[in-house]
Amino acid sequence: MCGRFTQYNTREEYLSWLADEATLDIPCDPTPIGRFNVTPGSKVLLLSERDTTWHLDPVMWSYAPPWWDKKQFINARIETAASSPMFKSLCEYGRAIVFADAWYEWKKEGSTKQPFMIYRENRQPLFFAAIGSVPFERDDKREGFVLLTANADGELAEIHNRRPVAMTPEAARRWLHHDISSEEAIAVAREGMIPADEFTWHAMPASRLRME
Repeated sequence: MCGRFTQYNTREEYLSWLADEATLDIPCDPTPIGRFNVTPGSKVLLLSERDTTWHLDPVMWSYAPPWWDKKQFINARIETAASSPMFKSLCEYGRAIVFADAWYEWKKEGSTKQPFMIYRENRQPLFFAAIGSVPFERDDKREGFVLLTANADGELAEIHNRRPVAMTPEAARRWLHHDISSEEAIAVAREGMIPADEFTWHAMPASRLRME
């Protein structure tokens, strides 16, 4: 599960953790992204590799293939993404990264749901594994990307049974490379997930989490 997250630092701050091994085609922008409640159906800065060069494109957070006539997807399970007819080609050719600082989960408490903001204890950025329809520079309202999720473990499972696949910078760099298969990339993402005990969280007022 990941239905809301934050992306508020500058692109340079995120890239500084990743870009030592890549050729970039990304213009400098010192302005903070400043999004504290990123919602599905909005465009999100997505990092991908094309012709060995990294690109940053605004891409719609939701996806459905042209033949799908039901609700669009925002997440895909890492356990089945590489083999699912829905996501197999995306996992092979459309691997990408979403920058984030935290994500939100809602925990049922009595008759209400309490939102929690979850982030790394050391406040380092998160690099979510994403897959989407390529080429990402195409402005297509029907096709976009989804975030990969995995089973939550440790104390994270007390809030929600799923979590986004937040990778270390090393795993994130490898995830983008086209010289590995989708199965190999999935293994990289799973092995490079940030452990549950490196996260902390706090409750948020529900009124703060309005749609953007």
